[in-house]
Amino acid sequence: MKHYDCKYYLTIDAFKGLCKRDKTNITADDEACEHFEKAKMCANCSHFKLTTDNMGTCMQKYDAYPRMNALTCTDFQWS
Repeated sequence: MKHYDCKYYLTIDAFKGLCKRDKTNITADDEACEHFEKAKMCANCSHFKLTTDNMGTCMQKYDAYPRMNALTCTDFQWS
């Protein structure tokens, strides 16, 4: 897993971010640390189905990106 996949990752720009736990600067694509916790993303939801390499559907109704943040989604269910 990468930092980007962690619930503690806060995006600054396309390449870097901050760790919400200790406020350190981190690179999105670096390997995650020992405090890693899976983030709520569409790819981690049981309603998400991948249709191409970079796109999928949610509940077979809505277009969704696999790495789209799902923090505010009321239908999110861990897969």
